[in-house]
Amino acid sequence: MNTGHDDSSSPASPSSLDEQVESALARLDTQAKIRLLTGSGFWRTHAEPAVGLRALVLSDGPAGVRGERFDERDPSAVLPSPTAVAASWDPALARRLGGLLAAEARRKGVDVVLGPTVNLHRSPYAGRNFECYSEDPLLSGAMGAATVAGLQAAGVAATVKHYVGNDFETDRYTVDVRIGERALREVYAAPFEHIVRTAAPWALMAAYNSVNGTTMTESPLLDEPLRGEWGFDGLVVSDWFAARSTEGAALGGLDLAMPGPHGPWGDALAAAVEAGRVPLKAIDAKVRNLLRLAARVGALGDPGESTLPPHEPEDERALLRTAAVSGTVLVRNHDGFLPLSAEGLRRVAVLGPNAATARVQGGGSATVQPRLTVSPVDGLRAALGDGVEITHAPGVRTRPRLPALDHRHATDPVTGAPGFRVRFHAPDGSVVLDELRLSARLLWLSDATVQQACAVEVEADVRMPGGGPHRIGVAGSGRFRLTADDTVLVDEDIAKDDPLSGILHPPERSTTHHLPADGRVRLRLRHEFPTGALVVGFLLGIEAPDTPADEEMCRAVALAADADVAVVVVGTNEEVESEGVDRTTLGLPGAQDELVRRVAAANPRTVVVVNAGAPVLLPWRAEVGAVLLTWFPGQEFGHALADVLLGRSEPGGRLPVTWPADEASPALRSTTPVGGVVTYGDDLDVGYRGWAAGGHRPAYPFGHGLGYTTWEYVAVSAPDDVPEDGDTVVHVTVRNTGSRHGRHTVQAYLRREDSAVARPALWLAGFATAEAAPGAETTVALRLAPRVFAHWAEGWQVEPGAFTLLIGDSAEAHALSTTLRAG
Repeated sequence: MNTGHDDSSSPASPSSLDEQVESALARLDTQAKIRLLTGSGFWRTHAEPAVGLRALVLSDGPAGVRGERFDERDPSAVLPSPTAVAASWDPALARRLGGLLAAEARRKGVDVVLGPTVNLHRSPYAGRNFECYSEDPLLSGAMGAATVAGLQAAGVAATVKHYVGNDFETDRYTVDVRIGERALREVYAAPFEHIVRTAAPWALMAAYNSVNGTTMTESPLLDEPLRGEWGFDGLVVSDWFAARSTEGAALGGLDLAMPGPHGPWGDALAAAVEAGRVPLKAIDAKVRNLLRLAARVGALGDPGESTLPPHEPEDERALLRTAAVSGTVLVRNHDGFLPLSAEGLRRVAVLGPNAATARVQGGGSATVQPRLTVSPVDGLRAALGDGVEITHAPGVRTRPRLPALDHRHATDPVTGAPGFRVRFHAPDGSVVLDELRLSARLLWLSDATVQQACAVEVEADVRMPGGGPHRIGVAGSGRFRLTADDTVLVDEDIAKDDPLSGILHPPERSTTHHLPADGRVRLRLRHEFPTGALVVGFLLGIEAPDTPADEEMCRAVALAADADVAVVVVGTNEEVESEGVDRTTLGLPGAQDELVRRVAAANPRTVVVVNAGAPVLLPWRAEVGAVLLTWFPGQEFGHALADVLLGRSEPGGRLPVTWPADEASPALRSTTPVGGVVTYGDDLDVGYRGWAAGGHRPAYPFGHGLGYTTWEYVAVSAPDDVPEDGDTVVHVTVRNTGSRHGRHTVQAYLRREDSAVARPALWLAGFATAEAAPGAETTVALRLAPRVFAHWAEGWQVEPGAFTLLIGDSAEAHALSTTLRAG
């Protein structure tokens, strides 16, 4: 059996590692073993110094490593969202980004990164799609495996998640996902299998949801196929608060319940072992998996002897800029409107709600505090210099929730420095923590000092430009009292729904208060909570009066009319696309569609930049000169966008998801449970497969993307028969028929016209990147793995006969075809 284990990525050889693990296991008593199976806090496991085991530190996330603290004083590099990375169709780039994540993890003392997320884009409404790669299992598996390899080569564990069926957010704690056996094996589990077999991840996360009647933290799928057939030898950790029962989880394949120190195991599990309801060998197996993970990341053994491989990180900003460019997809370029010539520009209007405030990441547990953020306005100003005037207006407002108070408008009453004075009080009234903070979005998770307290107070002297009526309030769960000088603004005990809702989507309370034009007001916020609280978090927010909507829109249109080029940056934000909530519409928030249409009418030289982590509707797409999809592109957004717009770099992206034209197609799957169940009735027809089966045309098909040159498919060469063992190698020759050097993603799809088993209309079988100078030809090798020909029927089988191989630019455009014969 091929387990996919890569010894070269482990800090010790398998034999010495196993000896180290068994030696430590033999010295642990039952009480110590059980203690290790629940976290010691929100992000840490327990240490056991007697056997040389230090605590393991786990941290989100897939697009940046946060560390143990959500703290603006310890910021992180923000990578492009996984959809942007997948849009590059470049596993080598994904591996390099995995190396950057590893460098961040090691800098922050993190052993285990909770990513990559390889659930599929079954529905564009799923709120967490930005955190997942693709709607296709082969592409998702390839990008995920490369990310895992990049992380673990540096001695940092990857955690592949969320196994399995967590492809939406609605009722994710309680929903039962019904998946047929073929769809489970061929589609939803396929990325996990590929990653386990080829990259040997050191950890995997069990999802919240149930699959076919059993919650995933107790699912038999954790044993078969994961450990048995696939050969996974890593740690299975629960999603946070997902472990539901003592014996069910203990008898299943779950190894570590997070967070701690409370959970369903502990004393209850010890009693179950003593009573014989849970065998000790099950406990030993779990502890063995945890110790093996610890050994791999250098947390088991002599602390004075590092077993981690040396790691020299790449130039962070250069890599992130390259990655953002590589994932940018040019879906429309009317009459070669792009790239722009900088020499012909004197004034550029950069408009839209995301133009000056870039949305570089989605919401939820993947969120990190950015080290820096380059907006489109900043990026174009830097690229064009003082000789070109950059004008800006947002045009519309899209944020319904209260924004955090900017520290530049706040002064610490103690020191007079910009920021907020934060004090935690113990039950006896003493101050246990007193510090200056620069963010009004505050969160403490399993903080030992905070757990001594029962209340926190935030004070700041606030001066808002112009004064006037401002909306002031708080977002959070628990007891809050907010005052402005002597006026009470909020005084309420705000209820919460579940352990994470108060963090991800806290309820808001606010009121309008008039601020002096030239003076300051002292804001005081007091929040009370139980001593020992695992989570303390809230937002102190303030919102200035809005410019009337018509006035703001007219200003943006006027700037567009007076510019050589209008760049309209529209999109979503971390509130619209977030963990914990699915979207109810694919439309752009607010009046952004109207903004685009009015700007395009005022200036035909308009390019629209879509800054969203997943598909949104583009009803005006035929009315503008060009459309660029940048996803959530990470911290270097503005610089990468300027590179693409000015032709300094070619947009390298191809769509990893189908982009719908409207919301009428039956290929758009619902994320709403019915009677607590979501049935995957589309079976194998996920994403572009469903679009092809239904005969509907999207706005842009899976795989689509334009560059700044053109390509001709010249020839395909393939063997007549599919080999019984090993890959099928197909050679494709393409010619660059344009006037500049370029890169192109060559895609291969399979189709089976006459089949004895149900098949999708077509499915992705392989892809490769071609690169050539103007007029030059190049030949790429497409390696088709044996699995792409197989179907699941109580085992993997290959149906003998002819498969049609389609070669082209997307799931809809196939310039070449040939026949491959199996059996």
